Amino acid sequence: MCGICGWVDFRGNLEERRTELEAMCDTMACRGPDAAGTSFHGTAALGHRRLAIIDLPGGNQPMTRHTPDGDVCLVYSGETYNFTALRQELRARGHRFDTDSDTEVVLCGYLEWGAALAERLNGMYAFAVWDARKDELLLVRDRMGIKPLYYYPTEHGVLFGSEPKAVLANPVAERVVDADGLREIFAMTKKPGHAVWSGMAEVEPGTMLTVNRAGIHRHTYWRLEVAEHTADAHRTSAHVRELLDDIVARQLISDVPRCVLLSGGLDSSAITALAARQLEPSGQQVRSFAVDFLGQTENFVADSLRETPDGPYVHDVAEHVNSLHQDIVLNPQTLADPAVRRAAVGARDMPVGLGDLDNSLYLLFRSIRQHSTVALSGESADEIFGGYKWFFDQRAREADTFPWMATLDTQHAAGSTLLDPALARDLDLPGYVEAEYRKAVDELPRLEGESAFERRMREISYLHLTRFVRVLLDRKDRMSMAVGLEVRVPFCDHRLVEYVFNAPWALKTHDGREKSLLRRATSDILPRSVVERVKSPYPSTQDPEYTAELQRQARELLSAQDPAVELLNEKLLRDATDSPAEAVEPTTRDALERLLDVSVWLQQHSPTIRV
Repeated sequence: MCGICGWVDFRGNLEERRTELEAMCDTMACRGPDAAGTSFHGTAALGHRRLAIIDLPGGNQPMTRHTPDGDVCLVYSGETYNFTALRQELRARGHRFDTDSDTEVVLCGYLEWGAALAERLNGMYAFAVWDARKDELLLVRDRMGIKPLYYYPTEHGVLFGSEPKAVLANPVAERVVDADGLREIFAMTKKPGHAVWSGMAEVEPGTMLTVNRAGIHRHTYWRLEVAEHTADAHRTSAHVRELLDDIVARQLISDVPRCVLLSGGLDSSAITALAARQLEPSGQQVRSFAVDFLGQTENFVADSLRETPDGPYVHDVAEHVNSLHQDIVLNPQTLADPAVRRAAVGARDMPVGLGDLDNSLYLLFRSIRQHSTVALSGESADEIFGGYKWFFDQRAREADTFPWMATLDTQHAAGSTLLDPALARDLDLPGYVEAEYRKAVDELPRLEGESAFERRMREISYLHLTRFVRVLLDRKDRMSMAVGLEVRVPFCDHRLVEYVFNAPWALKTHDGREKSLLRRATSDILPRSVVERVKSPYPSTQDPEYTAELQRQARELLSAQDPAVELLNEKLLRDATDSPAEAVEPTTRDALERLLDVSVWLQQHSPTIRV
């Protein structure tokens, strides 16, 4: 998995700047606890932190090949699942290999095909190649944006890193957040390429950048394309199953212990069952983990998002596939622990305000890491197959905005109610969201002969796959890598995404329910309870003790006039702290979470805020 960073300065000698590069690497020690390395090439310097997954003794980085015309050096994060087939092809073309790692395959692939190598990779990856033959840096990110990669143009080159904190560790980068940065923090959307920090950008999914003395050049090597789908429901679901069988088989490859994340929903249950079938012939037992909250099943109260607790369904699946299962049960005190919040906010580099959703995920991953180094997740199936309730909500379908915002009050959905009223007016979050929505809808090509309804459902799918899912993938990556756990996402295999994206909505819902294609493709290996279960999002604690602890911590910040209070709606926060914990609404609890997150973020990063 790992973390990468680097620096190119075409007018400097970076051999003299080792301290700065090492500081950049040190920020990502959690991403790569197994090894660290740096490589200096005059005007370029590359750094790496390694989490060893494939070829434990042989995959250390940076990895360099010496050629008669100059060195080619690679730093790589992620996994290339088709590396074995690519290695065979490269051997046939005359390449020799000193290791069994996928990293060396990527390096040799670049030597053979140049930047076109990216089109041959199946996996999740972000990598950088310094090619001294061309005096040029290449930055590449995977198609769906599973692995992060940021860059910061400088006067004579560029800084880059797997996380903003790696870039910000270099004194050349300024810690400034401007109005657009605040808009990204508080609006419920994600602007492609935006990195919150002024001057910094994100390499977009399916994109590569080349950096040379002439500047920075961007090339998109993959994007979602529209195409006619002619297969019927039976052939479509059969092909989905074929793809999933192949994807899970590829993603189980590992030289370290692996497991699956199990929530009892259709998505994670399908991955768990498919993994169990793949491992069974070799006599191996799939290991599964689930997060739960103390007393959640016994005291569960259904709401508009979650009709059922996860626990009973998790155990149905574990018994059905005979997994070696463990529940990670969290209590409200641990969830609300300020140290856990600091770890979660620090992992994400921004105050997202998801509170217990982030804290519990961090704690789940931290517990899993004691047993496994690789985990398979059901993440992204809802975006691909149409699993969210708003896919079926007429108001959301017809709304002239992002569908996940359509069922909420516009001001609240855009984050305006959380902000200090004067700041809210200056930022105009509803206007920002509307502009980003227009850009997103205008990107999508039209399919000739498509009905207005099918076009709209395609638009909604596209919005989820290019905006919504990227937020979730970033959350998954940051929380898992904060504890040195590699989480793989089989549903993000680009072959599956392309195929299902172009299936008509009528096929995606052929039985009148959400995720019909996935249900039909995997129902034969799942318990009936899960096949019939209605979609339930990632769990959130309902324990009033957790809310009471949030209120206590918020009162302390309000009393001390913490700098975070200046950015937020103080009256809303004071009202939230005065209400009985049992009566606090979810949106009000969100405000408390945001206050605590913003306070931690300001302490950790000390940003200069310019509106």
